[in-house]
Amino acid sequence: MTDIKISKQKEKKPFHLSDGTINILSSVISIIVGFVVGFIILIILELTKTETDITKTFSVMSDFIVYAFKDSGFFIKIFYNAAPLLLTGLSVGFAFKAGLFNIGAAGQYMIGAYFAVVAAILWNFPWWAAIIVAMIGGAFWGFIPGFFKAKFNINEVITTIMLNWAALSLVNLLLLNMPAIKTLPPYNRTDPIGYHNPSGLIPDFGLKEILGTQYINISIFIAIFIAIIIYIILNKTIFGYEVKACGYNKNASSYAGIKAKKTIILTMIIAGGLSGIAGGIYYLAGTAQFAVQDKLPIMGFNGIPVALLANSNPLGIIASAIFIGYLQVGGQAFEGVYSSEMTNVILAIIIYFSAFTLIVSQTIRNIIKKKNRGNMVDSSGDDELLEPNNNPPDSKQKKGAQKNKMEVNK
Repeated sequence: MTDIKISKQKEKKPFHLSDGTINILSSVISIIVGFVVGFIILIILELTKTETDITKTFSVMSDFIVYAFKDSGFFIKIFYNAAPLLLTGLSVGFAFKAGLFNIGAAGQYMIGAYFAVVAAILWNFPWWAAIIVAMIGGAFWGFIPGFFKAKFNINEVITTIMLNWAALSLVNLLLLNMPAIKTLPPYNRTDPIGYHNPSGLIPDFGLKEILGTQYINISIFIAIFIAIIIYIILNKTIFGYEVKACGYNKNASSYAGIKAKKTIILTMIIAGGLSGIAGGIYYLAGTAQFAVQDKLPIMGFNGIPVALLANSNPLGIIASAIFIGYLQVGGQAFEGVYSSEMTNVILAIIIYFSAFTLIVSQTIRNIIKKKNRGNMVDSSGDDELLEPNNNPPDSKQKKGAQKNKMEVNK
């Protein structure tokens, strides 16, 4: 008798990357693309000049990359910039988790900053109490769009944009008309907090004298601590589960017994409180005086790319805020070479291309799925030879075969 060939089909193990790896990879790709596009625009700008010098573009871009590491003061300023960015990023990211777009971080930031300054200068509160007051002010400003979203299903984007401008006008009105904290003409800004109430300044524990820079205090540690708390809330508590469930599907979560309306309101209160703390720690650092504003603070809007770059992960937001702070410090390398407007354009391009993380991560996932579908079953080409059994079946085998036939007939 001839041998029987059976062709084996081997399944290749599907290619897999964890969500964390995909998020990190997509962030890195987005950042690189942002740098490349910004560099291309600089080259185009240089080519439009009468005296073109491409080498200057390479020099400025390389200086931009290493600028923050040239001096200890510049390096420390990264974390000074990162602290309020981290908190506005947490504000936007926390709302994202519930399926809400908190574009009102700028207004909540302004309200928090104003109340922090009032608490420190007018009420002589210590810095930690002034931060709590700033948090309450921002939380109230976040409650308003949350309430209208939950009760009347009014889009939070509309209400938060309107409240941004309402906050700007309200704060300017209060600042110019409150006698005890009236601004100093012609500068339209308050007195330094340290002049009225030294205890209102966030402490630096003598590091300013040691390191020789005013851009240092414990605000970055406060912001990181809050980010860890938010991470624990989202991933280790029932409320965090409810927030994410509402983000996936509000109607399904309501059907499952989750109080979606209450969750939306609490989410926006927390998001507003985080932005309020951001405004508080920025002005309680003592390096800036609170002034009448003619435009919304960019710090609130920069929280959006900070959150997007980290896929709204609180721990990832720590890294993305430090990265944006690094870009802001590095932007000083453009000064004197390009106009300040061009500097802002280049920084904006890099920052907002960095925020394309969600698109890049989804593209990576689609590529992996396509690759795994193509390799689902792969013929190995190996054949296995089966030797025929020439031995006659014994009596037990015969009885077993007869029994099976009887069962089938039944």
